[in-house]
Amino acid sequence: LQVERRLSPLTLRSYQIDLTQFIDFLAPQQLATNQVKSQTIRAWLVELSNQGIQNRSINRKLATLRTFYKYLLRRGDLTDNPMHTIRMVKTSKTLPSYIRESEMNQMLTLHEKPKNTFEEARDQLALMLLYGTGMRLAELLQLTQHQINLPSKTLRVIGKRNKERIIPMPQLLVDLIKQYQSLNPYQNATLLLTDKGEPCYPMFIQRLVKKYLGEVSTLEKLSPHVLRHSYATHLLNLGADLNAIKELLGHANLAATQVYTHNSMEKLKEIYK
Repeated sequence: LQVERRLSPLTLRSYQIDLTQFIDFLAPQQLATNQVKSQTIRAWLVELSNQGIQNRSINRKLATLRTFYKYLLRRGDLTDNPMHTIRMVKTSKTLPSYIRESEMNQMLTLHEKPKNTFEEARDQLALMLLYGTGMRLAELLQLTQHQINLPSKTLRVIGKRNKERIIPMPQLLVDLIKQYQSLNPYQNATLLLTDKGEPCYPMFIQRLVKKYLGEVSTLEKLSPHVLRHSYATHLLNLGADLNAIKELLGHANLAATQVYTHNSMEKLKEIYK
């Protein structure tokens, strides 16, 4: 998964957790993974459901097992795939949550004054990189100084499976990067650093986003991914082409991008009126 399929560290960690949970479930029955039958997997699904695990999470665990058992078949450790008759469980489709344009403008107004400290400049830059480019949290954390091209106002982002894409930056973001670089006392290739000069980590950015978005939004879930959703929704609302948004987000296919068209229904109603 890491070398051949080049999955992200977060995906690898999720797969590892899923497999560990499944092996823990098998332990009392003294079953090895290559002795499992379909009934055993169904019993695990029932247990997960009884624990209150959401169907979306259960499907992720099923996807992990499906990949794992295909791997065992290729290695010759199995002759019969127990996942063959297992189907994904039904999930309700949820639309991406996003911050309204008026709320984002309010937040920008609250924090538009030039920053005098490294910490303040970093916080503002992290928020604007997420909203101004639509990049994923993992992409933000891996961003280095060398991936920024200020003269051309572009960022080179390394996405899922090491796919590279170029994202244009608004002038505001260019100015924020220059401000941050002038206040940064540390010599580190990684762009975003903690107060101690170490690369930022997921929880650090998540807390930061929750703190600042909480000032302007009443959304229950305030996460870095909400800013990615906001970026795509606002672009679509303002007339951007869906294929262009797909390229900017780094989606492999258009189906993943089309989910944002539902959020634009209010805009369509206004146009219709």
